[in-house]
Amino acid sequence: MSANESELTAAALIELAVEGWRFQKLFGRALSKLDAGEAARFTNQHRFFVRKIEHCLDTVGLRLVSIEGQAFDAGAAATALNLGDFGPDDRVVVDQMIEPIVMNENGLLRAGTVMLRKAEQ
Repeated sequence: MSANESELTAAALIELAVEGWRFQKLFGRALSKLDAGEAARFTNQHRFFVRKIEHCLDTVGLRLVSIEGQAFDAGAAATALNLGDFGPDDRVVVDQMIEPIVMNENGLLRAGTVMLRKAEQ
């Protein structure tokens, strides 16, 4: 496989992983709206899907990172869509990951995308 083909394969795998991550987040939200009996049936399938993606990514040295709930600073490996809504002295935390951070053993491959909220005092 040529270097270009290898790069295209890695880019396609990352894109597929990010879309899988988005889908599992959506599926998790849908599960929370089901009654307990129905949700239980799908929860194990959801967990299996998440573990399978993590295992496949781990096999090729990739991992998806979420920083939800953590303090946000300018050096974070994520772009904040609503950073302009806050002042320079506001303490903010990551409220929601829109896209995960993608990393490998060498470091950052793709920055994430986040929505922020003010930190509780």
